[in-house]
Amino acid sequence: MSDSENLEVYRRITQEAFVKGDLSVIDEVLTSDFVEHEAVPGSRPGRDGVKDTVTMVREAFPDLRITIDDTFSAGDQLCARSTWTGTNTGQFMGKPATGRTATWEAIDIVRVRDGRCVEHWGQLDMMGVLVQLGAIDMPAAA
Repeated sequence: MSDSENLEVYRRITQEAFVKGDLSVIDEVLTSDFVEHEAVPGSRPGRDGVKDTVTMVREAFPDLRITIDDTFSAGDQLCARSTWTGTNTGQFMGKPATGRTATWEAIDIVRVRDGRCVEHWGQLDMMGVLVQLGAIDMPAAA
């Protein structure tokens, strides 16, 4: 796979699934044996878990925007840094909607085989999101 083909798989997941809410994209771009290494509370394993996560994020932040800031590929893996912004108008992580806007960064690594994602590892600033939403207080400086 070329770097641009790996990026297209990632772009489809972020823009078509997460931003637009098209869950059919998940079945198109993730293999049936897809492995999700990012633990998301309440999500099932595999592709169904990604659908659970997309649904949860879109219900919490229906105006979600994702900007892909940086990417690089090495062989069958793509690493991306992205910025996510949305207004919290639905329940998120068991907390009621706040009406506040949150912005957070995420780093994703996806392994692509034959034009489809087979594995994903991700990190996002969940503490920052929860502080911005007022769900938790900012920890005191040490």
